[in-house]
Amino acid sequence: MAYKILPYTKRKAKSLGLQVKPSRNRKKKIDVFKGDEKIGSIGAIGYNDYPTYLEMEKTGEVEKGTAEKRRKLYKKRHTDRHKKWTPSWLADQLLW
Repeated sequence: MAYKILPYTKRKAKSLGLQVKPSRNRKKKIDVFKGDEKIGSIGAIGYNDYPTYLEMEKTGEVEKGTAEKRRKLYKKRHTDRHKKWTPSWLADQLLW
């Protein structure tokens, strides 16, 4: 099943001057572009992300507050997300 890019990620991409498309790499969620140049593929398929958890909260699949809890845990685990324009940074900015 292909990953559906949610409005949260589209807004974040636009604010950074980027475009996002479903990834052509079957192991990743999103391909990120700056102009015509692809700058990375981010988000492992098989793992949820902040916007997905928000949608799951809306439908009652998970309890309220799960998205924020998962976001905090993600940021605590991923200490390599601070170098600008790396795949880790892009994932942090667009998916968390």
